[in-house]
Amino acid sequence: MTTSTIEPLEPADTDVAAPQARGRGSHAARWWILGVLALSQLMVVLDATVVNIALPAAQRSLEFSDADRQWVVTAYALAFGSLLLLGGRLSDLFGRRTTFLIGLSGFAIASAVGGAATSFEMLVAARAGQGVFGALLAPAALSLLTVTFTEPKERAKAFGVFGAIAGAGGAIGLLLGGMLTEWASWRWAMYVNLIFAAVAIVGAALLLAKHVTTDRPKLDIPGTLTVTAALFSIVYGFSQAESQGWGDSSTISWLAAGTILLAVFVYLQSRVANPLLPLRIVLDRTRGASYLAVFIVGAGMFAVFLFLTYYMQLILGFTPIMTGVAFLPMVAAMIASSVTSSQALLPRFGARILMTAGLLIGALGMGLLTQIEVDSSYALHILPGLVLMGLGLGASMATAFQGATSALAHEDAGVASAMVNTSQQVGGSIGTALLSTIAASAAASFASGKAVNELTAMQAAVSSYSATFWWATFIFLGGAVLTAVLLPNGVPEPSEGEPVIAH
Repeated sequence: MTTSTIEPLEPADTDVAAPQARGRGSHAARWWILGVLALSQLMVVLDATVVNIALPAAQRSLEFSDADRQWVVTAYALAFGSLLLLGGRLSDLFGRRTTFLIGLSGFAIASAVGGAATSFEMLVAARAGQGVFGALLAPAALSLLTVTFTEPKERAKAFGVFGAIAGAGGAIGLLLGGMLTEWASWRWAMYVNLIFAAVAIVGAALLLAKHVTTDRPKLDIPGTLTVTAALFSIVYGFSQAESQGWGDSSTISWLAAGTILLAVFVYLQSRVANPLLPLRIVLDRTRGASYLAVFIVGAGMFAVFLFLTYYMQLILGFTPIMTGVAFLPMVAAMIASSVTSSQALLPRFGARILMTAGLLIGALGMGLLTQIEVDSSYALHILPGLVLMGLGLGASMATAFQGATSALAHEDAGVASAMVNTSQQVGGSIGTALLSTIAASAAASFASGKAVNELTAMQAAVSSYSATFWWATFIFLGGAVLTAVLLPNGVPEPSEGEPVIAH
């Protein structure tokens, strides 16, 4: 049992005046805590795209090959994806404040090492380190949010902001990466995390209460080892599929091993006394459907950030900074949609209607992007689709985040939050591998039998991007059907609160 060293807060209730009843200081502190948590989430989410934009410059500087380049991305994904559930459970067992601060500090140190890298090996090791500490940081941040905001209206606003950042962070990373690479150096794509981390560390140290454990925590070692190996195999298998193809023996072996290990993990969780991931967390309809929605959005969103970036830079001739600016309307729409839908629409229409509608609007926006041509214009052919995507997926993500962390006991908040990040990470890995394979096949099919020239190459590339957008459209449509069937149409219940504010 975890107890606080500070005076506990009164239990949360649904009364509008409850925040004032708990004291103006505590009420104000919660919103400062939201700022700290949102900043840490932004750092983790944008890190993927900010590094991707800087990768070509890093490759020239450190002189590594195209074949090696994927490891700068894969090292982070493997460490982050495979350790998330462990990181979430550690925050439950040893205290969210402690885990959060360790994650922030370690992420900052790894970023500093990456920025100072003098070799390819040093850069890859730093990226793996970012993944390890990110796996501690991300679940701790979301679980802190879950146990801090339990009053319905405040919870809606907080999760709207957090969901918007989770969805829009990748686009912000494109802009920031372009600015830093073009105006400074690729190394600042790593060093910038030191600024984010420093602010978040100071805020967390001042605002979050210290916790102590009265009972010795118990960790499910067999389950931890099994699921870590399973997630590693699955993420690595999909990275192999992207580079080697789906029929490659290595791809098949890793994915098969991951599937078997995952089945073993589920069996173990139903048998052990202190499971790493209690099955009650994922078998709840609201939480289970929300994890599925996060997975689907993660898979489809890569079509926007990856292939639309290629299209704007390689076909339309946008600079990295221009590309980042081009995504800002989507970011604005996503933030507005996340906050508005959580506060105004969710209580009125319920989670099923809102999440299903959001995925349908996202599918419509993605469908508009399938119409791009070599000579398309940004204002007519890209902007409308981006805005619709932002509106739809912002509503879906904010609702899914609330649903995925609803009705939890505080001792389960960390691992349940880790499931959100795991769903998003694995969904992104599958989406990247699947859509990259589709893009390559579509480009080869278009170019087959045609004269080899610059125009044909551009048309083949656009055909490949359009194909991925079609598939992403179908992914969102499928997600809308699944959430309409599986998700109960109510407002997700708040989780059990826990005193987290330092006095």
